[in-house]
Amino acid sequence: MLIKVCGMRDSANIEQVRHLNPDMIGLIFYARSPRFVGTEPQPHLTASFAPALKVGVFVNETVAAVADIAARFRLNAVQLHGNESPAECAALRQTGLKVIKAFGISSAADFAQCASYSDCCDLFLFDTRTAGYGGAGVKFDWSILAEYKQDTPFLMSGGISADDAADIRSISYPQLAGIDLNSRFETAPALKDVAKLRRFIADLTTENTE
Repeated sequence: MLIKVCGMRDSANIEQVRHLNPDMIGLIFYARSPRFVGTEPQPHLTASFAPALKVGVFVNETVAAVADIAARFRLNAVQLHGNESPAECAALRQTGLKVIKAFGISSAADFAQCASYSDCCDLFLFDTRTAGYGGAGVKFDWSILAEYKQDTPFLMSGGISADDAADIRSISYPQLAGIDLNSRFETAPALKDVAKLRRFIADLTTENTE
């Protein structure tokens, strides 16, 4: 199962999280987010996060603006949380970036919006539908995911906490590729609790033998 840790900013904290070997680390380029990294590249944000992919999170930016930031920050992938069109996703994918399109989910009917994006995205991300962009650390009803019937794999997001490892291990939806972790693993915005992440990852990857 892929593990993405999103909303990083601090240099030392990024290095600590990198040593936990997540598959993806996310930087947020949405100015209204408390985890906004800014638009001026800094050495610790432009350095490689390998083997983790470096993912930039955007909301309703133009293709040109996203591509410019992706080049300057050396992003491997972009995650789009706004009203970006399939054509915009395709254009970004043609630049060589992996594209993750986020969708707010509150009922099975919300999956219909994904169909037109299936040919232009590498992954979907399903988050809690809210008035803003992102799930605000709130869970949605994960059982709805059983109604997702499309082929594009997805990341599950929305209020995942350190107490959810056993529940996530029990999920077997065919297209579930991984999970996105953010606010419920923080001591402050953009500052992750590394010990809590370490315990969660261990719990997620170790079967309960009791």
